[in-house]
Amino acid sequence: MITADAENISWLRIVLAFAVVFGLIAAFGFALKRLGSKGLRMPGAAARAARRLELVENLPLDMRRRLVIVRCDGEEHLLLLGAHQDIVVQNALKKNRKTPPEAKTQE
Repeated sequence: MITADAENISWLRIVLAFAVVFGLIAAFGFALKRLGSKGLRMPGAAARAARRLELVENLPLDMRRRLVIVRCDGEEHLLLLGAHQDIVVQNALKKNRKTPPEAKTQE
């Protein structure tokens, strides 16, 4: 027969307690994520229709820099965001440009 000594039982209790705590944390996080995606309004969250600022597109250039197109009050702006400096590349972009200027063919 196998005898269970006190040291093995205490280690087993510690491991089970950690598993229960991490399981409860994961279940709580999952519940918050599901409730948030179902439309439950979180405190301080503005209504989607009332927002003036929207991120249209995001393009990572490297680990520290990225290009973003931001729409504010109906106008789009191209920004270069970096680790230490942010630059406005172009204000008031033209919307829905179908072909870039280089792709147009002249006949």
